[in-house]
Amino acid sequence: MKTYHYVIPETLAGLRLDKALSDVSEGLFSRNRARTLIERGDVTLNGYDTKRSATVRTNDTVIVRVEDATPIDMEPVDMALDIVHEDADILVVNKPSGLIVHPAETVREPTLVHGLLAAIDDLGQIGDTTRPGIVHRIDKDTSGLLVVAKHEAALKTLQKALQARQIAREYLALVEGVISHNKGKIDAPIGRDPHNRKRMTVIAGGRDSVTHFEVVERFAKHTLIRCTLDTGRTHQIRVHLRYIDHPVVGDPTYGRRHTDTTHGQHLHAATLSLPHPTTGEALTFSAPLPNPFASLLEELRRDA
Repeated sequence: MKTYHYVIPETLAGLRLDKALSDVSEGLFSRNRARTLIERGDVTLNGYDTKRSATVRTNDTVIVRVEDATPIDMEPVDMALDIVHEDADILVVNKPSGLIVHPAETVREPTLVHGLLAAIDDLGQIGDTTRPGIVHRIDKDTSGLLVVAKHEAALKTLQKALQARQIAREYLALVEGVISHNKGKIDAPIGRDPHNRKRMTVIAGGRDSVTHFEVVERFAKHTLIRCTLDTGRTHQIRVHLRYIDHPVVGDPTYGRRHTDTTHGQHLHAATLSLPHPTTGEALTFSAPLPNPFASLLEELRRDA
């Protein structure tokens, strides 16, 4: 891990943080790279997590923490992808738990992007070189639906739709404990855990984060809930559910001590709705629960 410290000079005061970071680092971090680092929570402004649109002032302190860079292998890998929908503009895939969406400096294993590069011609020319065609992500241990753009115009249109909250995702989560109320809203800021940079946490000065949930089914010691997001922070659902003391079953990072992770994390992106980037048609896709998740539910129902 490398740490870079910068102090904003008067000449850069008033600029957006991503632009200022690119300038003050003298090009070490391109503006696109700066945006990615800020969104990932690897940049702090005066000691706090921040947004790329934040305006910097003279003598502001910017700290950047990045993993040591290593070459990233972008060779296509043949995978048995579960493709839910495909046309000339988009591909919707049901990602299994355990598969990382895109490569990074610290990732050595094949990712979903490696499989997509083998499945989609010229995907490597679309958008970010390590995240070609990727519109949004889900965690490695979360299963479910993702939309992938098959050309640059579709990518830009879908990214704008995501920013305008025209793309909706609905998750099913099995959590520890019985939630007594039928619906809830978790409004708590999320930022990097100062004690463990690989974790996120609810923290003062974090980025605004809102999760809505609704109880679907209750069991003796667990609850099945449906979650939707107003924001899309890293690990948001998992962090928020941990915050209210109902962590996701099998969560290796935010679960309770001695959590059994044998059958994976029971969080699934079950429904995805979006406007088609070319026709504007409203589309909705669904994916069934993966076997370990569905099997545990059946077991809990038998024991009820």
